[in-house]
Amino acid sequence: MIISGNDLDNLERAMCLLEYPGILIKLTDLIGGPIEKGIEYLPKNWKDKIGEISNKSLTAGVNFAVKSVDSKSDSIASEILHKAAVAIAGAGGGAFGLPALAIEMPVSTVIMLRSIVEIARSEGENIDSVETKISCLEVFAFGGPSTSDDASESSYFAIRTVLAKTVSEAAAYIAKGGAVEVSAPVLIRLVSKIAERFGVVISEKAAAQAIPILGAIGGAIVNTLFIDHFQDMARGHFIVRRLERKYGTELVKETYESLKLNHNIK
Repeated sequence: MIISGNDLDNLERAMCLLEYPGILIKLTDLIGGPIEKGIEYLPKNWKDKIGEISNKSLTAGVNFAVKSVDSKSDSIASEILHKAAVAIAGAGGGAFGLPALAIEMPVSTVIMLRSIVEIARSEGENIDSVETKISCLEVFAFGGPSTSDDASESSYFAIRTVLAKTVSEAAAYIAKGGAVEVSAPVLIRLVSKIAERFGVVISEKAAAQAIPILGAIGGAIVNTLFIDHFQDMARGHFIVRRLERKYGTELVKETYESLKLNHNIK
């Protein structure tokens, strides 16, 4: 069996969305200069704060994921509405700096997760499925390559492989039913694993928003770019999952890697 025709075109689209460019490149293009300039405006303990923010944001996402999701679609891809909501939240973060980010990011993360759920639904996922909900959370690990990433560690399938065991354990725990404690070790491990990569992306966002010339308007623009990025990651991720259901994981992965070589992506 081979993947061909429209399915191959879709897989190539997914590969392009998932492998490049990373959000760092997009933010750099947005502000017209190195994102590192914004780091000097962040407080000395900003790395610890970013870690706290990423964990708090993803914990809010887990809370959302374990609850029932409306099975009716919100109209034609409510992506635009979600972008508007995240932009409004970002305006507050841009106006008040890192302290506001601690409040804004959990809110923005849940809004983005709602958008990711909609994208999953549009690619044929059963959004009542625990596995699908966890796969939606998994999207936040796909920030794209950063300056500190090795290509072999930041590629889409490499990240999925790293997360696979934790994702499987979390899905099994939630699927058991009954009261689900977000403080359960298995869910803490899931949050920590995803936060390792999501925190890098939040750091880049914080550095961009810390540049004084951006302010509230800049914060809204950065947040719009932020959700746009993760909507792209979600679209690519759930196209791959749709094709895996049809062709099997191994064939999809093998074809995906061949497409990467054709595009000169390591």
